[in-house]
Amino acid sequence: MKLFSLSFLFLCCGILISFTEATQKTDITELRKQMLRAIKSPKVTDSLYLNLQTISRKAPLVLAYIGALEALKAKDSWNPYKKIKYLNLSNKTVKEAVVASPNDLEIRFIRFSIQFYLPGFLGLSKDMKADKNLIIQLLKQKHYGSADKVYLQNIIKFMVDSKQCTPQEVAFLHEQSIDLK
Repeated sequence: MKLFSLSFLFLCCGILISFTEATQKTDITELRKQMLRAIKSPKVTDSLYLNLQTISRKAPLVLAYIGALEALKAKDSWNPYKKIKYLNLSNKTVKEAVVASPNDLEIRFIRFSIQFYLPGFLGLSKDMKADKNLIIQLLKQKHYGSADKVYLQNIIKFMVDSKQCTPQEVAFLHEQSIDLK
């Protein structure tokens, strides 16, 4: 009987661990929706940040979104020390995501968009040109990763609106936008 009880306990623990790991897999589409809400709401930023921190094995894309949330926490903070602390943390977290998955379009776009909004005097916008070039290259190669058509349209629009692209790159981006429709 003890052996049966012990076996049953291990079986239940195994099921619980499997269930926990399965629920920790992040739905990227839902994460993108939550990020849009987080941009407008510090409460959503804090909640989503805490939620993503609980994931034990973070995929590189999740790390990039955590870095974006850290940048939002910097934006929402009134304390200059905390602003710099969160910006440095964001920079480190997103860099970790890029190192883990250097050719991921979405990760590079996240870093590009964060750095686009940072004041130049902080010296934290050094990767924009490299990210822009890789984003254009990945779009040319149609290496979209997990990005769906709507997200790709948003990337293209942001890249054009950023005024960081050459006229040739803008023309290519417009062509891509038409092809995605």
